[in-house]
Amino acid sequence: MEDVSTWAEGSSDSSSSDGEEDMETEGKIPEEKKEKGKVQGRGVYVPGQGPSPAPGEELVMDEGAYRLYHRAGTGAPCLSFDILQDSLGENRTSYPLSLLLCAGTQAETANANRLMVMKMHNLHGTKQARKEGLGSESSSDSEDDDDDDEEKKPQLELAMIPHYGGINRVRVTEFGESQIAAVWSEKGQVELYNLQRALVAVSDSQALAAFLREEQAKIKPIFSFAGHMTEGFAMDWSPKKPGTLLTGDCNKNIHLWTPKEDGSWFVDQRPFTAHTSSVEDLQWSPNEATVFASCSADASIRIWDIRAAPGQACMLTTSQAHDADVNVISWNRNEPFIVSGGDDGALKIWDLRQFQKGSPVATFKQHTAPITSVEWHPTDSGVFAASGADDQVTQWDLAVERDDADEDEDPTLASIPPQLLFVHQGENDIKELHWHPQCPGTLVTTALSGFTIFRTISV
Repeated sequence: MEDVSTWAEGSSDSSSSDGEEDMETEGKIPEEKKEKGKVQGRGVYVPGQGPSPAPGEELVMDEGAYRLYHRAGTGAPCLSFDILQDSLGENRTSYPLSLLLCAGTQAETANANRLMVMKMHNLHGTKQARKEGLGSESSSDSEDDDDDDEEKKPQLELAMIPHYGGINRVRVTEFGESQIAAVWSEKGQVELYNLQRALVAVSDSQALAAFLREEQAKIKPIFSFAGHMTEGFAMDWSPKKPGTLLTGDCNKNIHLWTPKEDGSWFVDQRPFTAHTSSVEDLQWSPNEATVFASCSADASIRIWDIRAAPGQACMLTTSQAHDADVNVISWNRNEPFIVSGGDDGALKIWDLRQFQKGSPVATFKQHTAPITSVEWHPTDSGVFAASGADDQVTQWDLAVERDDADEDEDPTLASIPPQLLFVHQGENDIKELHWHPQCPGTLVTTALSGFTIFRTISV
């Protein structure tokens, strides 16, 4: 894998720091790669509604629908990433933005993979954001400002750590004074990395040059566990007990990790067992320190309590939560809700107060292919986002109700759920998404086509 990164944004170029590989310039995004919003000459195109664009028709991005829109490439594609907390403050809504990510590659050969720490900064808003006064520019600035202005080019700094084997999932937590990344490897083991050196490197050009020259190849996991005996994807750090981790594998086993005083971890060799197929995702309860949820290729969702013996810890089960594999779940931070996404393309909302009934309180079928990622908004308890193998990212708000007057004006709205706020397209093979916890409304996705950072006018 080439250690190369690229920016691909309509008004953006690339940049490099001393010690980094030069970043290639992809220039302006081809129209067919942009978010598909309007068919030229035929109004608004709604995915899954009506005929697809005819030959010669072109889908183009509705630029007024975004407050922020940037894209970046990192060489080999990444299945998974996580957003790192930073010290720049909460509720950041003005631009330019700066953010930190940790991601893992899926390269063509095992020894070409990398665990990457990325600093994306100087991310300016769109013209729509400037209209709303969210940018650092005055609202009186001319609309035809030179988009290639050197000062507005987004910046990307990369610190890469060699990793043998493709990385299935990455999750990061703050533990002590360090950021610790848990990495699920396709080689069947879970490894923990301290990211502090890499974080220092991406924050200073001289430190980055020294990191690449002297430290990059020397960084090793601070702990690893090979007891799963096969690969997996499911993994979650506890939000209530620092350093406590759950990992689930394709052999239907779930293991609990607890930190020890000597800086290592104790991994309970007794797995939590109840699923009959691969464990696909895990989520700790945001409120109860001993409770977690799991979903599986056996189509079930289960609720567990670690105070019980692992073989008896499954407390609640919905055995047929979806018509196929349940791929992903997300536990609402403020309300007793779980959202799930399955191979059946369905998104389902589960009220934990009624979980034993085995029926969701809401089901949405906007996606036409398996759901690949779901996540509740970190502060707005009614809002969530989802991605699918149909190359759509959808944003939803459960608080929205249908307006009968709107239906009378536009009959096509009758077939669209009123809770559907926004459909974002233009990515290829989307694997994972996350809301930025410190930048309200900002979503980050990873796909075969690279990373996208955006905020819509809807959230």
